[in-house]
Amino acid sequence: MSFTKILIANRGEIALRVLRSAHALGYQTVAVYSTADAGARHVLEADQAVCIGEPLPRQSYLNIPAIIDAARQSGADAVHPGYGFLAENEDFAAACRDAGLVFIGPSPEAIKAMGDKAGAKALMAAAGVPVIPGYQGEDQSAERLAAEAASIGWPVMIKATAGGGGRGMRRVDRAADFAGALQSAQSEALGAFGDATVILERALIAPRHIEIQVFADRHGNALHLGERDCSVQRRHQKVIEEAPSPAVDAALRARMGEVAVKAVKAIGYEGAGTLEFLLDSRGEFFFMEMNTRLQVEHPVTEAITGLDLVDWQLRVAAGEPLPLAQQQITFHGHAIEVRLCAEDPRQSFMPQSGRMLGWQMPTDLRVEHALRPGDEIPPFYDSMIAKLVAHGANRAESLRRLQRGLRQAVALGVATNQAFLLQCIGHPVFAAGGATTAFIGDHQDALLGPLGTEGDATLRRRVAALGALLLHHSAGAVAQASPLAHRLPTLQRFTLDGVAVQGALVQAGPQHFSSRLNGDDSQLQVLLHADGSGHGRARVLVDGLAETVVWQRDGATLHLALAGRAWVVQDLSRAVAARGGEGASDGKLRASMNGRVVAVQVAVGDRVAAGQPMLTLEAMKMEHVHAAPIAGVVAALHVSLGEQVGSHRVVAEVVADPAAGAAAQAG
Repeated sequence: MSFTKILIANRGEIALRVLRSAHALGYQTVAVYSTADAGARHVLEADQAVCIGEPLPRQSYLNIPAIIDAARQSGADAVHPGYGFLAENEDFAAACRDAGLVFIGPSPEAIKAMGDKAGAKALMAAAGVPVIPGYQGEDQSAERLAAEAASIGWPVMIKATAGGGGRGMRRVDRAADFAGALQSAQSEALGAFGDATVILERALIAPRHIEIQVFADRHGNALHLGERDCSVQRRHQKVIEEAPSPAVDAALRARMGEVAVKAVKAIGYEGAGTLEFLLDSRGEFFFMEMNTRLQVEHPVTEAITGLDLVDWQLRVAAGEPLPLAQQQITFHGHAIEVRLCAEDPRQSFMPQSGRMLGWQMPTDLRVEHALRPGDEIPPFYDSMIAKLVAHGANRAESLRRLQRGLRQAVALGVATNQAFLLQCIGHPVFAAGGATTAFIGDHQDALLGPLGTEGDATLRRRVAALGALLLHHSAGAVAQASPLAHRLPTLQRFTLDGVAVQGALVQAGPQHFSSRLNGDDSQLQVLLHADGSGHGRARVLVDGLAETVVWQRDGATLHLALAGRAWVVQDLSRAVAARGGEGASDGKLRASMNGRVVAVQVAVGDRVAAGQPMLTLEAMKMEHVHAAPIAGVVAALHVSLGEQVGSHRVVAEVVADPAAGAAAQAG
């Protein structure tokens, strides 16, 4: 079926990726957007755009009637779902078909067949695809599931049948923990997908997560495009992907590819899809699930094949046969992708939102993103803000290019996992190609530790000296002779990533400065400097080592980008001494991020123990329980169910009561 105008039912970098290929083929495009994304890049770069509502769960980008209406309003005759949840929603595919729209993806029947994990597993087993032993029965009682788990043997994986992205998934290592994990998985699955049904599987210890990219057309042709290794994961969310896998040789690739193609032919599949497998240490692989869509990590496959997979999707949806046959598919070099996310690794990877003051991505990598300096990152959507992809002649070259690109990246104003990603790809286990799904869990302390090969203390001393220099300069004291040649104040008092720093900065001559901070001396020379209003880039020699630092001023806060990470300098030189602490001991419970209140577990007058859950916020598709800061009595609740709150806002207050802790525990 032919079409001329495509509506992209997604946002951000996903929408931009689809727009790029659609425009290259001459298609007109329509973007949809929530009110939170009115000025977003995907809205501006599409030929037309339609607002589809407020940015609330199951509204805007998941609002099927609104998206169908937007297609009618704009005159679109095809819909590309991107690669979010709607891409695997059979109701959406059916609604498009019923509205006379071409759905750029598989049929609703194929999506339904593979979208249910239990049904998909049965289908694959019938087709001869190896599957993990487990239970996928209709009896969902806690008693039956506990008995089946014991029969399978520990450890066991609980998986939501309608799940994705790690939601509704729990690993249980012993019988005593099963009931709690089951209740948690079912609750999360019900909230995320509207379906609490789960399956059980034997948990493979430290396997590889290998997926095979497949394509099929309506003419009976099907092929695979090799594998991707997605083993580096955190909470079942992929962090790093690469192709080819260090653990897969040509013989295993051919065997897995043959199984994957056999699977898609068995269900009459059409379009792009991914078969996901677990690969154990003996080289045996087992089917996990099929994603009936293009994956976030498809650029690594594009890099080693030289193909445009969105282009292929559009051609197949228009009725064309696959552009190549299996024997024409060739692989070149190695590609690695990392997911840059707005999250704070040192705060349990808590999603972050706010204004990205400084944003600059490396120009010699493929970077998929949708941000501009000053853009707001809303709290309503996934925390991933960019994908950085490096391609090289071999894995070592690809890894070097990715490391350099990550060090050049600038993301200031909102915390990200940039430094964590550098630690991951620089770790000896990953560098040697030995990372399994246990990689982050096994090495988390090292991955969250000091960045780089130099001592953290040495790096912090240089950053502190640069902070002292730029903090005063960014306040506006600029001399006539040169940007930094002015009389600097003697006293300096600030925090560097929350650690107190104090001392003096003295100008020793034109472009030359010396600092003594926390007893450490440093010599600085400004080599080059360019700045604008509240931001700049400087090349500074610090104790004999010249480096480029990018900075952004935001009131009393100075953000610095150096050595592949962001640093936060808080100016205290003019701050009034605090009148008492505002820590947890004051009994005030503060929101840890921007989010929506999805549960309130207490009422005013309730006695609570320190650490007892009081309310739950949802941000970027994740729920975060907020617990009582002290034992006492709930004196006030400042929020209500469904309300959107800002980071650090006081959401509840507890009045200390020595008897409350014991009473709450006894109750």
